[in-house]
Amino acid sequence: MKMKLISYVVLVFTILSCNAQTKKLSLEPKKGKAVAIFAEGCFWCSEHVFEAVVGVDEAVSGYSGGATKNPSYQEVGSNTTGHAEAVAVFYDPKVVSYKELVAVFFASQDPTTPNQQGPDKGSSYRSIAFYKNATEKKIIEDKIKELTANKVFANPIVTEVKPVMDFYEAEDYHQDYVKNNPNQPYVKSVSVPRYNKFKKTYKGKLKANH
Repeated sequence: MKMKLISYVVLVFTILSCNAQTKKLSLEPKKGKAVAIFAEGCFWCSEHVFEAVVGVDEAVSGYSGGATKNPSYQEVGSNTTGHAEAVAVFYDPKVVSYKELVAVFFASQDPTTPNQQGPDKGSSYRSIAFYKNATEKKIIEDKIKELTANKVFANPIVTEVKPVMDFYEAEDYHQDYVKNNPNQPYVKSVSVPRYNKFKKTYKGKLKANH
C-alpha cells in the first residue's frame, strides 16, 4: 500500500494531521466554469494528470463517496469511512468538455481492478465517476459501453457511477504533491510512471510545461 512507501517526513505530517479537521469543499465553480469529481486511486497521481489537461484550472485532492464527515487521511486509508481518494476538477467548459474529462479519467487508470489501483489496495482506492445530472451520467455510461465494446481492457470495468456527494478537501500537504515532492519514493516509482504512461496514449491536448 501507499502508506508503506511514504517517506518518514510525510508520515510524521500524516500522524500530526490525523486529528485535524478536513473541510467540505464548495463545489460551486466561478461564473462560466464547471467542476467534475473523479476517484481513480491515489489522488497524488490523478491530481497531477488532470492538472496537465488544457482547460483545467485546478484539481483539488480530497475524499468523497462515503458518509463520514470531515475524514482525515488516516481514517480514509483505514477503508472504514466509505470514502475514496478523489479529485475535484475545476475547468473551463468552453475549452474542455465533461466528456473529454471522462476520457481522461478512463485513460489514466486501470478501471478493472476492484478496490485497487496499482500497488494501492483498499476501498479508498476504488474507481468512481461522479455525475451531477442525467447528461453526465449518460456520458459516463456511454464511455463504459464504448470501452467495453472496443475491448480496450482485458477485464470488465468495475468503475462505480454515482451522483456527486460531499467532497472533503484533503490536508494541505497533499495538494500539488507530485509537483512539490518530485523525489519522494512513491512519486518516483508510481506517480510519475503512471503519468508518463497516460501521456503516451492520451490523444487530447496537454499543457506544454507539465
